[in-house]
Amino acid sequence: MLLTSTPMLKEKKQYRVFVSAAEPSADTHCAGLIMALRRKGDEIEFFGIGGPKMAAAGCHLLENTVGRAAMIYKAFSQVVRYYKLIKRIDHFIRTNHIDLVIVCDSPSFNFHVAKAGKKAGAKTLFYVAPQLWAWGGWRIGKLRKCCDKLCCLLPFEENWFGSRGVDTVFVGNPLLDTLQIDSAHHEKYTHFDVNKARFAIMPGSRPAEIDSLWGPMQHIAMRIQKKYPAATFVTVAVDSRREEILRAAQIPGFECQYSVDSVYKTANEADFSIVTSGSATLEVAAAGCPMVIMYQSSRILWHLVGRWLVKTKYLSLVNILSSRGASTRQSGVGDGALVPEFMPYFTSIDPIVAAIEQLIENNETLTQVSNELTKLTVPLAQKKACEDVAALAIEMMS
Repeated sequence: MLLTSTPMLKEKKQYRVFVSAAEPSADTHCAGLIMALRRKGDEIEFFGIGGPKMAAAGCHLLENTVGRAAMIYKAFSQVVRYYKLIKRIDHFIRTNHIDLVIVCDSPSFNFHVAKAGKKAGAKTLFYVAPQLWAWGGWRIGKLRKCCDKLCCLLPFEENWFGSRGVDTVFVGNPLLDTLQIDSAHHEKYTHFDVNKARFAIMPGSRPAEIDSLWGPMQHIAMRIQKKYPAATFVTVAVDSRREEILRAAQIPGFECQYSVDSVYKTANEADFSIVTSGSATLEVAAAGCPMVIMYQSSRILWHLVGRWLVKTKYLSLVNILSSRGASTRQSGVGDGALVPEFMPYFTSIDPIVAAIEQLIENNETLTQVSNELTKLTVPLAQKKACEDVAALAIEMMS
């Protein structure tokens, strides 16, 4: 349900929760959390900003924010809109007796939402830790001030934030809550025939990602198909609207199937994936599917600012987790990374095509990488993020 105004609510149930999500992955995470909270009792009312999955789970939306998410360098045109939305959220929280504010991802925006919650006397829970360990570490003081509880999705984050004075708990990744890790996926590569390979293409969910990566990903696929004519391709869209956008921008001569909201299933059936950096890489890893990871940025902003701000050797979640894992972990690509990442990718697809060909033509390497990917995700899947975060939320409001 989408609220057309921000009225003062008169009758109050036991608890009121405000949830803030600005992109599809956060909409998914928060919808799962809302349903988990509903299973623990029906005396909670949910309000917030988000997308269709949160609305379907029973959250009254002040505004549908999903679909407008943009990376920093493409978001300046929306500054005024977001400023007005923050003011509206601040007024709603102050005038409607909100007990708990839950913010999910998008820290640049959600820091303001959490601050509004604290000013109004509500408890605040961050669901998905901002990646301050990678860049923006100076914001740790701001996080301490506006965060009562931080739920992190990556194991090493609990100690990183905890040692800096933030009350943090590792909850696992909600995308893996219902998945069964396929520990035998690597066995398929023993007798793998590259000439019959099936590739999955995952161009992301944000409009900016699709605009910048869908075209290059198709050109990569066409280069692969030229060398391996029997290869087939399937593209994953986060929803039917994104599927329409992808189909409309399909390059003449490129052939592929489309699948909606099926990252894990598609990766489990594929032999190799071409993936936009983000949470989808963890689902692909859980399926044991070797991959290359891409992301495009502004060349000017990267060289002027980005390269000096980023503090980690790798930028993709898969390689970050792998590099922080066992020291004996072997790399599939020779530079310490478990999978090749091209972040930022600017123009030439030649290095990406070369990396894919090098991997898919080596059955032993494919087997090794597939096995390591599934091992990497087991600690994340052992947790049940939605249920654990729901229990924490109830405890914070009690």
